[in-house]
Order: sequence, then C-alpha cells, then structure tokens
Amino acid sequence: MIRLALVAALLAAPAYAAEKKEKSCKYQGQVMAAVQQARLDKIKQADVAQTILDSEPVWPEQYNKAIPQLTAHVYSLRKRDLRNNDFGALLEQQCLANWDQIQNMKKQLQSN
Repeated sequence: MIRLALVAALLAAPAYAAEKKEKSCKYQGQVMAAVQQARLDKIKQADVAQTILDSEPVWPEQYNKAIPQLTAHVYSLRKRDLRNNDFGALLEQQCLANWDQIQNMKKQLQSN
C-alpha cells in the first residue's frame, strides 16, 4: 500500500508547495474511495475513469491523473478485501505517514 500511496502522490499531487499535505492526502483518499466504489458498483474497469469524471468529483482536476493507476490496483484485488476495507482512508493515512519521503522523491524526479 505504501508503494501505491507513493504512485498516487507522484501522479496526482501538484508541484507547488502551498498545498498542505492534509488537503492533498484527503483528495488522494477521495480518488481511491471513488475507484473502490466503482468496483463495488460493478463498473467495468475500462469505464471507471469516465464514470468517476461524470460524477463531477470535488477534488481538483490534477488528481484525476491517478485514476488509471488506482483503478488497475483496485481491480486486481479480491472483492472480499474491497468490502472489508476502506481503501480511501488507508491511502490517506499512508500519504500522511509518508509525506516527507514522497516529497523528497518528487524533488529528485524533478531535478533529473
């Protein structure tokens, strides 16, 4: 799950530092929760992104970049695990816990 939090943060989080980690991690958790709900609602994997976008989500547009990667991860999980866990909350917690590491990796990637 830590690797997933890192991927989501690198893809979705804006580069400017003014955004607080709590807000960014909250949005990432919301994206994950939307993908999880789509799977539980039996939305076809190929239709997840459009279904979520059609619902007019409340997070900033740049977070939509993480939808395909999160979808691939969520659709690889067993439905039993999806029914028994709140992956949105888990991703938000992982993001908060690993924020400094994620920011350092983003800086390294930007300098290359």
